[in-house]
Amino acid sequence: MTRTLSCLAVSLAVMAAGGVALAQQPTRPAPPAQQPQAPQPSPSHLAAAREVVMLSGMTRTFDVIPPEMNEQIKKNAVTRPELSKDLDQVFESMKPEMELQKQQMVNAAARVYASRISEADLKEIAAFFKSPIGKKYVETQPQILDSMVVEIENWTKQLAEYVMVRVRAEMSKRGHQL
Repeated sequence: MTRTLSCLAVSLAVMAAGGVALAQQPTRPAPPAQQPQAPQPSPSHLAAAREVVMLSGMTRTFDVIPPEMNEQIKKNAVTRPELSKDLDQVFESMKPEMELQKQQMVNAAARVYASRISEADLKEIAAFFKSPIGKKYVETQPQILDSMVVEIENWTKQLAEYVMVRVRAEMSKRGHQL
């Protein structure tokens, strides 16, 4: 579970870093609302994309979200411990529904992949993930991401300190004290 949380943490860290960069950019007018509609991918293209989603290990992230939601609901009900057993039964009975919800996310991810990567390329990517080295990549990815979260946190702290020192020095040259 921590592996999947780390995947989420890396994604959030990357999004946060991107958000900081975007927040510092001047605002631009929004592009015109009319964008040409991309052609819908064929069923075989979607199938290839879905296979990549499944083989890549991406679904580990989707697997952890419902149990985390369940735990959050249980934490919110902590003032009513008598509900715990019934909540567990309700969560258990909802597993088939949650699997359907997960499949909707898998399909959404497949549509995203299919919109950006050709069917032929997706088939090559799937072949990679089926290969011994591809399987090793998927197997080690959670540990790598765990380590990357630590590295990103350390780097972010160091970068923040570095930037602040540099900004202060440059502002001091211009007669300003921060």
